[in-house]
Amino acid sequence: MARLGVNIDHVATLRQARGGMEPDPVAAAVIAELAGADGITVHLREDRRHIQDRDLKILRHTVKTRLNLEMAATAEMVAIASSQKPEMCTLVPEKRQELTTEGGLDVRIHQDALTDTVDKLQEAGIYVSLFIDPDPDQVKAASKVGADYIEIHTGTFTEARGFRKQEAELLKIGNAVKLASKLGLGVNAGHGLNYTNIKMVASLGGIEEFNVGHAIISRAVLVGLDRAVREMVDLIKYA
Repeated sequence: MARLGVNIDHVATLRQARGGMEPDPVAAAVIAELAGADGITVHLREDRRHIQDRDLKILRHTVKTRLNLEMAATAEMVAIASSQKPEMCTLVPEKRQELTTEGGLDVRIHQDALTDTVDKLQEAGIYVSLFIDPDPDQVKAASKVGADYIEIHTGTFTEARGFRKQEAELLKIGNAVKLASKLGLGVNAGHGLNYTNIKMVASLGGIEEFNVGHAIISRAVLVGLDRAVREMVDLIKYA
């Protein structure tokens, strides 16, 4: 069965809106794990708009499952990751003005720089995943730079309107999963997944972990975090 990684960035976003101490993303991580989450994901951004360095340090000591650090491929972030040693780092494109991550990394263009970043993180004992679009050329490039995993950007699928467009995007994801498997890459997936669309992607098979944040935290506002996580776990389990 595929695993669920819960992204708790939006808990930190709510805290930062008032500049106080609540809600605490560390407490959210504990509840998510107790509810059945297989991992915790956070994105430490250059501008520190939500998750802070202190959050990451505390989470490293309190997360009992797996900690996945989303990060830009910069010297600063490599140094932080090498110090904190999450189980996995997922390299993502990052633009200061964006609301959330827009699209996948262009591994083909940045192959040399990404190879260097991947090498440094792996030397620190960290598994490395690359957040990419379900494009065969990007999957092949991810293999060439030595990544351990890819995380397929599912945003285009989740934004598709109409059955034919959804089916076309789902086919791309399925083909990317198969190719990655042939190349020896582990496969995760995320972005825009919610309680309605995740079963379609999970039913493809071959995806080891789904990283979901906004949908879970949004539902948690209405039904509580424990229930929100349990419901998502069940959707993945019975897809």
